[in-house]
Amino acid sequence: MSAVPRSEKPAGRFRRMLDRLSSSQEDLESEELREDAATAGCTRIGDCQDREIVTVTGTLRTVTQRPRAGVPALEAELFDGSAALDVVWLGRRSITGIEPGRKLIASGRVAMSRGRRVLFNPKYELRPLGRE
Repeated sequence: MSAVPRSEKPAGRFRRMLDRLSSSQEDLESEELREDAATAGCTRIGDCQDREIVTVTGTLRTVTQRPRAGVPALEAELFDGSAALDVVWLGRRSITGIEPGRKLIASGRVAMSRGRRVLFNPKYELRPLGRE
């Protein structure tokens, strides 16, 4: 028996195929999102710290309109496979292209609000629909 744990052993083609077949659809999508973030050179959301300027990418899970302090605000949850982050556009009721399932890249300063990571009024770039 080897002293190296299975997760640290190099995975062969057969092992990777077996892992993919035994993984849930959610696990596969999360892995794909993590790979996309690494390929794009973005920070993983799970690694983002309070007050840090970051560029993140992922898929919008939810989009809601919720007023903050009497001001209209469009809120979306961005997920990259490692963690979720709230993206908030203050003073907006809607933005064309911001919808659940859409992939985007967002840049800004991370804030912590009620224990969750938040980007307020970020610079953003919608990913092409054809790449999904």
